Amino acid sequence: MVHPPDHSQPSERSHWSAYLDDEAATTRLGSRLAECVQSGTRIYFRGELGSGKSTLIRGLLRGLGVQVRVKSPTYTLVELYVLSRLNLYHFDFYRFLDAREFQDAGLADYFQGDGVCLVEWPERAGDALPGPDLEITLAYSGTGRALTARALSPEGERCIATCRNG
Repeated sequence: MVHPPDHSQPSERSHWSAYLDDEAATTRLGSRLAECVQSGTRIYFRGELGSGKSTLIRGLLRGLGVQVRVKSPTYTLVELYVLSRLNLYHFDFYRFLDAREFQDAGLADYFQGDGVCLVEWPERAGDALPGPDLEITLAYSGTGRALTARALSPEGERCIATCRNG
């Protein structure tokens, strides 16, 4: 465990874990997560191929009212969803072979404004990516998925509280 400079323990509200039985449970959690999204929110999704990152994001988008087909932007790098109150950008950096590709693709500007940024495979962009409000990791666990969420800002803590209490 890495301690903050003042050696205080992280708040219990900064971490949350859940077991997701199936795809429907993952989608439902995404819908609950949609309740905390607001302008400028950044959520990064980690996990192996097929672990449920896109399913969780699809549930989040459905929870926000997106009716169009939601696809993973593996080849396009980013999909834009314009909602009445915000612009939401869904990124997938799986195809990056080098972190410099993030800068070369001109994507840094998306993270400077009020848009919501949902990022799959953030580690592939290296240190060029600004820090998230919430980091979600999905892992295979039996026939379901184990989800671990870590808040890195008050906004992220609010998201964890929404999911925990939902």
